[in-house]
Amino acid sequence: MTREHAKESLEGTFLKSPTYPSNCLAFLNEKLIESSNNTCRVPLNIVVVGAGLGGLATAIALASSGHSVTVYEQAPALGEVGAGIQIPSNSTRLLSRLGLDPYLEKYVTEPEVISFRRWESGDIIGLTCLMPDFRNIFHAPYYVIHRADFHTALHQRALDLGVSIKLASRVTEYNPQGSSIFSREWDYCFSRFDRVKSVARRLVDKPGQRAFEQTGFAAYRATVDVAKMKADPEISWLLERPSLNIWIGDQRHVMTYTIGAGKSFNMVLSHPDTTDPVSWDRSDALSDMKREFQGWDKRLEKIIGMIESTIKWPLVSGIPLTRWASGRIVILGDAAHTMLPYMSQGKCCNGCRRWRGIGMSLSKIESKADIPQALGIFEQVRIDRTSKMQEASLLNGKLWHFSDGPLQRARDAAMQPETRGEPFSHSPNQWSDPATQMWTYQYDAEAEIEIAWQRSGM
Repeated sequence: MTREHAKESLEGTFLKSPTYPSNCLAFLNEKLIESSNNTCRVPLNIVVVGAGLGGLATAIALASSGHSVTVYEQAPALGEVGAGIQIPSNSTRLLSRLGLDPYLEKYVTEPEVISFRRWESGDIIGLTCLMPDFRNIFHAPYYVIHRADFHTALHQRALDLGVSIKLASRVTEYNPQGSSIFSREWDYCFSRFDRVKSVARRLVDKPGQRAFEQTGFAAYRATVDVAKMKADPEISWLLERPSLNIWIGDQRHVMTYTIGAGKSFNMVLSHPDTTDPVSWDRSDALSDMKREFQGWDKRLEKIIGMIESTIKWPLVSGIPLTRWASGRIVILGDAAHTMLPYMSQGKCCNGCRRWRGIGMSLSKIESKADIPQALGIFEQVRIDRTSKMQEASLLNGKLWHFSDGPLQRARDAAMQPETRGEPFSHSPNQWSDPATQMWTYQYDAEAEIEIAWQRSGM
C-alpha cells in the first residue's frame, strides 16, 4: 500500500460517523450538500394529493429536481385556514435551497427572542436568543409567518416551477399497483392531505390500526389587531420588538407572536379538553376560552379580551407507522403521523425535511426499478427522526404544564441562567438546552439522506 493510500485509509477510518453524541463531523454535511446533485436522472410523472402547505412544498421539492408534478386539490379554490406558523432554522435552510427566499421575504417576521413567562405574573422565567444567534450558529433564520401568506408563497413558487394544480378534484380511491389516476399515467402518488382520516393511509397501515390518539388537550387559535394593542400602554410593550412569548402554567399555556408584517398578534391557547369535538359549540368558544385563563397575568387577560373570534382545534398525537409507502403510494404529514405543535416542528417544519428528503432520494435513482429502494432509504432516515421529534414535543407539553409546586420551582430555577445571560449546560427549555438545540436545528435532512445513500452502496 502506498503512503498516499495508507493516509487515505487512515482518514477514512477516523471520519466514520461516531456512535457517541458528537457534532465534530458536522462540517462534512456542508461539503456533502455542496457536492451533491439534486437533478433527477430518471424524470417521473408524480401525483400529489392535496394543495395545502405540505402538498405544495412536496410538489416544489419534486419539480425542482426535474420531475413532472400534478397536484389534485378537492377544494374549488386555494386557501389556508388558521393563523400563525413558525419556520425554524432547520426548515428555512431547506426552503432557501428550494428557491423560496424571494417568495417569503415580504411575509416573514424574524423574532429576536423566545420568552417563557410565569402564568400569573408574566415574569420571564426562561429565555432563548434567536436573532442573531440562530443565524450565526445554524446559518439560517428562525421565522414566523401567517399560514395564508406561506401558502401564497408556496403556490407561486410551484407555478413558476411548472407544477400543474387541478382544483375541485377529489381523490376517493387509490390503485397503488395500477398505472393511472383520473386517466393520467403516473409513476408515483404522494398523499398527505386527507390528514388523520386519510384514505391512502389504509393502503399502507396495518388493518385496524388507529391513526391517532387523543391527548386530552385542545387549542384556541386567534389573532388580535395590533393597532388596538398599541393604543393600550399596559400591553403595547409586547410589540416593541419582534419576539415570541409563552405564558406557562397548570395544564395550560399561551403562545404569542406578531405576523402579517407586524399587523396581527397571533395567539395559540392550549388547555385541557377531553370532550368530543363533534359536541363543540362555536358560539360558546369565546366565553369558554376566557374562562380557561381567568386569573392569569392581567395583561394577558386583557389581550385575550380583545379577541373577536377564535377556532378551537383538538390536539392529537399520531400513532407511529413502520412504513409510509406501499406500491406506488407514499403518505406524508398528518396522514403518516400527526405531530403535536409543542416543539414547533410539526406540519411545516417536519414537512420541509420530508419534502426535501423525498426529492433527494428520487433524484438518486438510475431506473424506475430503484424507486422502492429509494423510498426505503427515505423511510429509514425520516421515520426514526419523526418519532423522536414527536417524543420531544410530548415532553415539552409536560414540562410547560407543571402545576405550582416543587417540580415547577425546580424547572424555573434551572432556566434562570439563560435569563441572566450566564453559561449553562442544560435547560428544561428545549429551545435553549444545548443538546436538544443542536439535535433539532443543526439537523440537515438532505445531508442525512446523502449519507444513507452512500452507506447503502446503491
